[in-house]
Amino acid sequence: MPDQAPRAGLSAAILLAAGAGVRTGHETPKQVRTLAGKPVVAHALDALRAHPGVGPVALVVMPGSEDAMRSLLGHRAESLAIVAGGSSRRLSVLAGLEALARSEPGAAHVLVHDSARPLLPVAVIDRLLKALVDGARCVVPVLPVVDTLVRSGGDEAGQVVDRSTLARVQTPQGFDFAALMAAHQHWSGPEPTDDAQMLRRAGIDVALVPGDSALEKITGPGDHERMERILTVGMSTRVGMGFDVHRLMEGEDLWLCGVQVPHSHGLSGHSDADVAIHALVDAMLGALAEGDIGSHFPPSDPQWKGAASDRFLAFACDRVLARGGQIEHVDVTIICEAPKIGPHRGTMRARLAEIMMLQEARISVKATTTERLGLTGRGEGIAAQAVVTLRLPDDDAEAAS
Repeated sequence: MPDQAPRAGLSAAILLAAGAGVRTGHETPKQVRTLAGKPVVAHALDALRAHPGVGPVALVVMPGSEDAMRSLLGHRAESLAIVAGGSSRRLSVLAGLEALARSEPGAAHVLVHDSARPLLPVAVIDRLLKALVDGARCVVPVLPVVDTLVRSGGDEAGQVVDRSTLARVQTPQGFDFAALMAAHQHWSGPEPTDDAQMLRRAGIDVALVPGDSALEKITGPGDHERMERILTVGMSTRVGMGFDVHRLMEGEDLWLCGVQVPHSHGLSGHSDADVAIHALVDAMLGALAEGDIGSHFPPSDPQWKGAASDRFLAFACDRVLARGGQIEHVDVTIICEAPKIGPHRGTMRARLAEIMMLQEARISVKATTTERLGLTGRGEGIAAQAVVTLRLPDDDAEAAS
């Protein structure tokens, strides 16, 4: 029988992303590197926020990187507490606890998780929250030690260690909020590497629940690439194409790729008529085989009158995530005689990257003309086409499992 998850909002969560990640051998901190189409930190963040038993999340980052993290996460950063960490793991957890105490003073429980463990199964969260609801004040997911263990130095080098009483500790770990706060506020001595040991020293029992092999940590060279391979097993490539055209009219603002472009005319439509984003949304929905932009945002619905098209694009991105997919690449072509797109291309790429939470390297924006032929050649309108490449879980593989 599956674990029964408690009701929504019972537990707050702290997601730690304040480390430098130097052991990976990569210059970029591991929590912000792209993994299967999105930042490493976004994987665990999405899992925590999607769980009905988890309420507010505090994301703890390197001091001075708060704005950069908000930009990286895009709309994921909305209503998310992003706080600066400390010089040690303990001080970073304490910063997260204090941020949650200010925003959620009544939180009963808290989960503490390392963003370097991006694959966070729902079942592990279920088990932790159930143990807390059942009365545990400190609960830790563990895995059995299956390898033979030996001592590595001294006169006892090579001597086998009894592994039957040992277990591998993982995160997230679950705690009574007040107990963990007290343990951090009153801690003295060497810096601990594990919150559960702080509560154990305070006389609180540590409960153990089964962990999951998916919760491996990105630590050393090659771990990132190994995790990428795990995430792409059982995935298939889908390609979608979109096309849209809108009439140019005086008195309208011109929006292209989420950027307002100065011009004598703007595009006419029910929303802001961002022809490039509309083509892009259609391409994404096409790759998902989920209809087109009009079926989700019909022009007959007054709520979309004058709406910013970035809302449509964010929706399409969320649909990809809901299907367990990844956006691999985006290619947008704007077709017009004027205005010139070149001076705005960098800004357009940056804006699309922000909305879609992608690296700019995965986004192409370019322009062409029709050599003064047709409605775009006569300056009557602007057209756009887009091609999107997605990776989605393979239906046949899922059915076979």
